Amino acid sequence: MPHAIRIHEYGGPEKLRWDEIEIGKPGAGQVRLKQTAVGLNYIDTYHRTGLYKLPELPASIGSEGAGIVEEVGPGVSDLKAGDRVCYAGAPVGSYAEARLYPADRLIKVPDGIDDKIAAAMMLQGMTAQYLLKRAYACKKGDIVVMHAAAGGVGSIFCQWATALGVTVIGTVGSQAKAELAKKNGCKHVLVLSDGDWVAKVKEISGGKGVPVIYDSIGKDTFFQSLDCLRMRGLMVTFGNASGPVSGVDLGILATKGSLYVTRPTLVHYIATRQELLETAGDLFDAVKRGMVTIQVNQTFPLRDAAEAHRALEGRKTTGSTVLLP
Repeated sequence: MPHAIRIHEYGGPEKLRWDEIEIGKPGAGQVRLKQTAVGLNYIDTYHRTGLYKLPELPASIGSEGAGIVEEVGPGVSDLKAGDRVCYAGAPVGSYAEARLYPADRLIKVPDGIDDKIAAAMMLQGMTAQYLLKRAYACKKGDIVVMHAAAGGVGSIFCQWATALGVTVIGTVGSQAKAELAKKNGCKHVLVLSDGDWVAKVKEISGGKGVPVIYDSIGKDTFFQSLDCLRMRGLMVTFGNASGPVSGVDLGILATKGSLYVTRPTLVHYIATRQELLETAGDLFDAVKRGMVTIQVNQTFPLRDAAEAHRALEGRKTTGSTVLLP
């Protein structure tokens, strides 16, 4: 029988269990996948801790993966056994050797992209795509701030934005990560512990502030991030690595310059099949053209997912991490 990493109760990495599971035959509109690689993302820790509640427990977690179609269910005509596919998003449960998945949420992996890269790029890469082009439409000449510039989303975003002529100010947590952020194309890299990084952003932007700041850190940087924005600037808060932002008096947006704040999530940017295909297609094109290199800097056996979670939450990872069934 196949195995999956599941949680029976919310909590720390120690709650991740290696369970035997039963996988039935695919139903209408479904396929059965043999998984070959699983992407690790910060949202996985939110599901594990219960910050984002799952419908029921026990449950497998994980929102991204790649694999081979083993069997297709009734009504599936555009996929067949043997096809290489990848996915990101609901339903969660990618931490498994095999699983069922909706056929209309799968993307065929293009030739020239291996399964580890495909598993690592979908959630983070499509997140970078909507941040760069839709949450705020970055244009050549813009100066923007990306927190966690050496992380999974940050690494992809910074490369892609720089290739499009956007000047990226990247923030990181250590000097070692600063070097990686520079390699990702950041023109300016700020180590958050090195002093008044808000003042440095203002200086780099000629005293005006930036039109947009992308913040996946959460409560530790939220208010300082607002101070980096120019009048009518946009805060894109898309993660909670330091904890969720709460208790905000919306009046602060007026006093700091009639600012805008959005809290986007990928699922709403790939809600339709057409949006999914366009977003994934744009990402694959950027990778094929060399605008973006997907950096899989860590791999762990799937059964050691707890170790991977500890590394991620301890900010010991860079780029993307893949779990191997």
